[in-house]
Amino acid sequence: MLDRDGFRPNVGIILLNQRSQVFWGKRIRTHSWQFPQGGIDRGENPEQAMFRELHEEVGLMPQHVQVLARTRDWLRYEVPDRFIRRDARGHYKGQKQIWFLLQLVGHDWDLNLRATDHPEFDAWRWNDYWVPLDVVVEFKRGVYEMALTELSRFVPRVDNRFDARNDHRNRYLRGGMRQRDPGEAGSGEHSLHSSGLPGGSFELPPGATFEPDPQTSLAAASRNEKHDL
Repeated sequence: MLDRDGFRPNVGIILLNQRSQVFWGKRIRTHSWQFPQGGIDRGENPEQAMFRELHEEVGLMPQHVQVLARTRDWLRYEVPDRFIRRDARGHYKGQKQIWFLLQLVGHDWDLNLRATDHPEFDAWRWNDYWVPLDVVVEFKRGVYEMALTELSRFVPRVDNRFDARNDHRNRYLRGGMRQRDPGEAGSGEHSLHSSGLPGGSFELPPGATFEPDPQTSLAAASRNEKHDL
């Protein structure tokens, strides 16, 4: 379902825990990380689509979350031609998204990446609010920054370490996108430089893997992105 400009309606989900960290999912069989998102089906409104995608991708039900905010308008990104199926070129241009900010009121163990027969993620973690955008496929980065910025004022204030409105934004949105020196990260700096994903520990289900090199993540994302644009 495309609009007259060639954009497919879509929803994105920023899910917070009690420390105002965000859910960060690893795309199945790739090494790219992203927020939950998915298309709006015919007959659905954005909120209905959001709750459906929330269950399909992370296994949560409406009673597990509280809706804090949503973006005021559609946020759009165009998809490069090389990621578009040949039969869709000339018609499909990209996504237009409504982003929702949710507060988890359930527990970590309510999350279930195998809620359906077609999982989107094979690993997840909690990440600081201002995620490092160099592990997001390039053409989505602008929308991620716009969504995080617009919704940041609705994030519950906790201690300064996890305050989404402080200067961590510069550290992760801007500093995180610079080219890294291969010799920059020592063995004691795994939490930021080696993984590119600061803070917290990984939640890996049986059989899941993780590639800590952001450049490998981007290469893998490019090969798989056309399956969920």
